[in-house]
Amino acid sequence: MTKTNKIYNRVCGICMENNGTENDKILLIKHSPSFKMPYFWLPPGGGIEIGESLENALKREFIEETGLEITVNELLFVNQYIESPIHAIEFFFRVSVIGGNLVKGYDPELAENQQIINEIKFLSFEELQQIPQIYLHNLFWNCDKLSDIFVMKGLQSLIR
Repeated sequence: MTKTNKIYNRVCGICMENNGTENDKILLIKHSPSFKMPYFWLPPGGGIEIGESLENALKREFIEETGLEITVNELLFVNQYIESPIHAIEFFFRVSVIGGNLVKGYDPELAENQQIINEIKFLSFEELQQIPQIYLHNLFWNCDKLSDIFVMKGLQSLIR
């Protein structure tokens, strides 16, 4: 669901398959349709509810969207995305899977016939390079390999 005309705080999880090998893949969700685009790939995550910690929000979002139970590890970086009418502040954490089964989830804020999660899968960097950049979350735009995500620190920005 597109959040517009307000600041939208999100929490996102970087979940890797193969953890630390050159064959790493990252778990991404294909949302469709997305604001101004037919689809958009991004890491699992979503909005933080009032009174909910970042860690608990991320655990809830992972279960809803992926069926996976996770441990939330270190905060990697914060991303701000500003493209009128969207303004999102995103907190990116490294996560580890501790249970569950990978399934295409749902957004409980949307009716069954309005669901926007089309696909969920682990993608290699080579597979990401086959997707037009505009359809990928901006965290990938300056990466030469997946491990570049883990050297990002502080504030990342896409302001248009």
